[in-house]
Amino acid sequence: MRIDLPGGAYTLREPVAWPVEAAPAASRVVYAAAHVVADPLGDNTPGSPAAVDWEATLRFRRHLWSHGLRVADAMDTAQRNMGLDWAATRELITRSAQEARAFGDPAALVSCGAGTDHAPGAGDLNTITAAYAEQIETVQAAGAGVIVMASRQLARAATGPRDYHQVYGKLFGVAERPVILHWLGEMFDPQLAGYWGSRDVAEATESFLELVHAHAPMVDGVKVSLLDEEHEVRLRAALPEGVRLYTGDDFNYPSLIRTGSHALLGIFDAIAPAAAEALRALDAAESASGEEDRARHLARYDEILAPTVPLSRTIFEAPTYHYKTGIVFLAWLNGHQDAFAMVNGAQSARSLTHLAKVFRLADQAGLLADPELAVHRMRALLAVNGL
Repeated sequence: MRIDLPGGAYTLREPVAWPVEAAPAASRVVYAAAHVVADPLGDNTPGSPAAVDWEATLRFRRHLWSHGLRVADAMDTAQRNMGLDWAATRELITRSAQEARAFGDPAALVSCGAGTDHAPGAGDLNTITAAYAEQIETVQAAGAGVIVMASRQLARAATGPRDYHQVYGKLFGVAERPVILHWLGEMFDPQLAGYWGSRDVAEATESFLELVHAHAPMVDGVKVSLLDEEHEVRLRAALPEGVRLYTGDDFNYPSLIRTGSHALLGIFDAIAPAAAEALRALDAAESASGEEDRARHLARYDEILAPTVPLSRTIFEAPTYHYKTGIVFLAWLNGHQDAFAMVNGAQSARSLTHLAKVFRLADQAGLLADPELAVHRMRALLAVNGL
């Protein structure tokens, strides 16, 4: 099958029939950070309250669970701080946890972001702590796990590491069970520059590790999105025993997971079928009785994930915080939603040339489930743009 794209004609490969197995990976704990589906008939112009297609949004979470992945919900992939307001976020948390009950324990299947974005004017540490506590209690009441998101308000108000330690120390007292801490780099959100008390990454890491070691029994793991493989490996080695490193590195995830990181990744929203199959190969490698079998399964792991890396690096290219557009674009191409629409009008955040490249790379990675549907939708998008 061929399609004329910006840059020339392109011939699609044969589709890949990825297995659907709901059993989770045994060797790693893996979350896909999930996007929300906008209501195409809703007013999702920039600045408007989010209008969400709830049925399609929950159907996509069922898709992720069906491949054995956990869901990280109400995170930056769901457009927190970029269009998903607190009213919609609160409903998403409740609905997602309720939907998870059909698959098992919601606390094991879905963890949700708790932040301070519903209090944008919070300017002192006590108010910021109270805002965090309100969202943590909302997530816990729904039955989901808690991911303590980085806070723009705290980044603005904090004068140094001690302020972060004061706020987070109080939050551990609010949490009913161990939480995941989220370190989101400024490439994902420029307003988080200097998080943990310093713009120097080494100094920020020292502050972060001090906090984690002081409260290790209440830290399930740390989710790090700095796009720096060497830094993550060093940080992973310095964590207390029992505290997981959840890679958020959408550039280097194959090698980081291979060498011991767990995962909480936005790209796994887009590549869930391939990611799940690769994780099964990794499980087989780690349980193999001989080196030959181990090498064969690791080769399969590498074979599956290698072509997803150019796709991910394109989706997450600068400005990185617009990666959600490529994630939703692929969900639309694959029939998970009826329209290429996003809250806050974010479908316009990437160029047609960029989206055409995403189309090619997704096909080369075997991630266009129904090529006829994908071509039909891509042609429609091109036609709307005069091509």
